[in-house]
Amino acid sequence: MAPIIQISNIHKHFGSVHALRGVSLEVEKGEVVVIIGPSGSGKSTLLRCINRLEEFNSGSIIVDDIPLDSAKNINAVRTEVGMVFQQFNLFPHLSVLDNVTLAQKVVRMRGKVEATNVAMRLLEKVGIPDKARAFPSQLSGGQQQRVAIARALAMNPKIMLFDEPTSALDPEMIQEVLDVMLNLAREGMTMVVVSHEMGFARAAANRAIFMDEGQIVEIAPPNILFSTPTQDRTKLFLSKVL
Repeated sequence: MAPIIQISNIHKHFGSVHALRGVSLEVEKGEVVVIIGPSGSGKSTLLRCINRLEEFNSGSIIVDDIPLDSAKNINAVRTEVGMVFQQFNLFPHLSVLDNVTLAQKVVRMRGKVEATNVAMRLLEKVGIPDKARAFPSQLSGGQQQRVAIARALAMNPKIMLFDEPTSALDPEMIQEVLDVMLNLAREGMTMVVVSHEMGFARAAANRAIFMDEGQIVEIAPPNILFSTPTQDRTKLFLSKVL
């Protein structure tokens, strides 16, 4: 069976900045991959290329056997891929319940009752069913990020992408979001996560990837990458963050 994500020789330029330099990566169905690296290394750019939120200049990406080579295919892939960002991007004028049901009704064409049932089940899953009638301004950062995860899951994605989902949170709120992600990993969700949360990587990831200057420097199971990296650049980075 083909990998659910196939990235081949991707290059991305932002003007004179060569943000991705021939990146290739395959992710198997049900695999959890955590990408680490310094700021500006291309981690988030690579993640955003997977659902074509970022245009790449050359190379190819195939997601669930669908090549990202046409508007029709890009839209098809986006229905399969959920994404959670650093910022929560909730609609401030809508309740939590409405935030989680809106895309279901517009994109998945679900009726109000079905969408509400799905939303409440997922709010239960992320531990905040009691916040269904609250508005984002009434929630902590950790609660808002859990709503964002529930909203993404409501579209029944086959793949979840997380772009530093805990970086905007106060330290005491980080674990509640990581716990939700860890449960998703245990349930077999395919996940690609850009994060500096090494504890999560050790607990949940099948592979950890270190990126620097737009390239993949090293890939290994997290326990091996963090304890016995083979590349000097990886060793230097980890010496500063572990």
